[in-house]
Amino acid sequence: MLKRLMPHPLLTLLIVVVWIFLSGFSWGSVVLGAILGVAIPILTSPYWPSRPHIGSPLAIVEYAAIVLWDIVVANFQVAYLILFRRGDSLRSRFVTVPLDLRTPEAITALAGTITMTPGTVSADLSGDGRALLVHCLETDDAEATVATIKSRYETRLKRIFEK
Repeated sequence: MLKRLMPHPLLTLLIVVVWIFLSGFSWGSVVLGAILGVAIPILTSPYWPSRPHIGSPLAIVEYAAIVLWDIVVANFQVAYLILFRRGDSLRSRFVTVPLDLRTPEAITALAGTITMTPGTVSADLSGDGRALLVHCLETDDAEATVATIKSRYETRLKRIFEK
């Protein structure tokens, strides 16, 4: 019965928490968040054939902290580029990031992380799911950019989503 009511309990919790943060704390928003937190996973569960494996909750906290820090730092870097550099002096380029990740949830989290970080955008996933095409607003060394993405994000996502 509980599995039918909450097929994805972590998703339910995440929806409730995000709803409360977005709408502000009140008993009405808590109730509506709980309703959404139960209804959305039930309605979308046919599209989730299996639950994603979540390795370590502490790894999620570590990953979130690193991503938040990188977003803050990248905001300052992009602001500097926009305010003090001419557009024709930017060294923007597309970089192909080969993936060691195999689960769709981990690949989606990586692509979303790259897109949320100012100065980079995930542009495409290869047909076989083994590489991401990333546009970088400013990069001197494509290999260093790939190494940074793999070491800061991909290795941690591998610990979170893959055994």
